[in-house]
Order: sequence, then C-alpha cells, then structure tokens
Amino acid sequence: MLETSARLLRLLSLLQAHREWSGTDLADRLGVSPRTVRRDVERLRELGYPVNASPGTGGGYQLGAGAELPPLLLDDDEAVAVAVGLRTAAGQGIEGIGETSVRALAKLEQVLPNRLRRRVSALNAFTVPMLRASRPTAVDPGVLTELAHLCRDAERLRFEYRGHDGTPTRRTVEPYRLVCSERRWYLVAFDLDRADWRTFRVDRITPKPPHGPRFVPREPPAEDLAAYVSRGVSTRVYATHAVVRLLAPLEEAAERISPIAGTLEPEGPDSCLLRTGAASLEVMVVHVMMLGFDFEVLEPAELTEAIRSARDRLDRSLARAEEPGAARAEIL
Repeated sequence: MLETSARLLRLLSLLQAHREWSGTDLADRLGVSPRTVRRDVERLRELGYPVNASPGTGGGYQLGAGAELPPLLLDDDEAVAVAVGLRTAAGQGIEGIGETSVRALAKLEQVLPNRLRRRVSALNAFTVPMLRASRPTAVDPGVLTELAHLCRDAERLRFEYRGHDGTPTRRTVEPYRLVCSERRWYLVAFDLDRADWRTFRVDRITPKPPHGPRFVPREPPAEDLAAYVSRGVSTRVYATHAVVRLLAPLEEAAERISPIAGTLEPEGPDSCLLRTGAASLEVMVVHVMMLGFDFEVLEPAELTEAIRSARDRLDRSLARAEEPGAARAEIL
C-alpha cells in the first residue's frame, strides 16, 4: 500500500510538471506497465483529481483544471526557489502581491521539511536586497490576469487608456503578449482603429468588457518582443533619437543600462551600439554623459555639436572658477 501511495504521488508530480504525457512515457518513468498507469490514473480520479485522457496514437494524459487547487508536489530545489521567490515578490510592481505572497509563503513554510526550512531561512537572513529608489509602478493583478487570458485565448480587448497627459481614449485591440520590465508591465497589441501595432502600459489600462470576438493572431511586429518594447519606450516615443558607440563590452554596458533607457547591440569584443532617445539634444547630452562610458556619436551629427557646446560651457565655468579671488568671493 505504501509503495502504491508513493507511486500515485510520483504520478501526480509528473502530470503537474508536463502538459501532456503518453501512457508509455508515464509507464517508463514509473517503472510499471501501461495497465498499471491506467489503474493509477483511475485512483487519482477517485481522489478528485481531474485527469483527462485522449485516445489514439497521439493521445495521452493531462491534468485538467479542477474545482479545488490540488497540492503541488515540488522537489527540494523547486520548493526553495518558490519560497525565495515569494519573499521577493513584493517589489515586482503588482499591486497587493506583497500581502498575497506572505500568505502563500506561510502555507508553504508550514509544510517544508526542516532541512529545507533551514536553507530558506539562511538565504533570507544573509541576503540584502538592493532596490531602486523609485518603486515600480503598481499594476492591478486582476487586470494583469485578464489581459493574460485574452492573449492566451486570442480575444479582442476593449479598454480605456490613460495617456501620458492623463487624457482617456477608447481602444479596441488584438492583444498578443505581456512584457515585463524591471519597473513596468506592457501590453503588445494590434490596434484595430489605427491599423498598427502599439505598446500600452498596463497600469494605464482599464478593461471595458464585454471582450471578443476571437481572432486569428497576426504575425508579431518583431521576433524579440522584449527588444521591440525596449526600443519603443526608450527611443520611439522621444523626439530626439541617437546611435552611440560605447567603448565597453556589451555585457558590461548591459549591467548599467536598463532596457527602458535604450537598446544595446553587439559590435565587437570591446564595444557595442546604444540606440536611445530623449526629449531634446540637451537632455541627450546629459543622458549619454551619465552612462559612465567613453563613447563615439554615430548619429545624429547635431548631437556632436550639442556636446561641443556643452564642453565649451563647462570650460568657461571651470575657467571662471579658477580665476584669482573666485574661491574667496564664494566664501564671502
């Protein structure tokens, strides 16, 4: 009986880990016959687990959604990863997720064996989070879940969108993917009224159901959607665009430059290209100077002239500071 119970738990764990298993694969994993697998699946169903079976050569077993959440079976590394992830979830920009994470963590730690509880405690006790001064923009988890479902089911989305100046507009889109940066969530969707792809900040979206109908997903605007969104929020939205060669390896530049500040492209072992945007040439000069790397402006030529003007202004300022009596006048 103990052996059968252990096998049932192992079977449940396998069904949770994979979307679909063939009977042969499950039998091989469990070291039993396909007939035993069928019996064990029936036992799981009797215990209330909705295990779906599809017949035929391409068929298999799949754990369906039930009325109640079944217990998750995690190995040691997975349990530690989930526990640590829950402790750090409060800073990820989803409104109310902190309290929810604490409740989930309390339930998880209650069933963790002592050896794993000690590992989690050690990680938390000797880890100091380094958070940005500005907190991420909070997103309603209900809105986030609603958008994810519409992306998954390929259903049109209707919503009110609050622009940068606070002006609301009504949109009807075909949602494609959610993209998460270190501070914000974005929705990539095809705007039906504008007949083009758009990127929307999720914290500015207020869904206006009913949604639908369903649609056939279009070819996405880019293969790398994270890079596509990064270009949109760091470059395309600004009036001034620039391409700068940074005299630093790509890996080193990526450690300092956030995706929302610009997109990086590899060029060579000791340099990379930065594509970025700013409200004006003057702001672009400050932006590039504050990156902390030696650089070469590739475009536009006007940026080079703006840097020369800034250099001349700094030279004049330093010259005045070095004039005799300048420090004395400052003290007086």
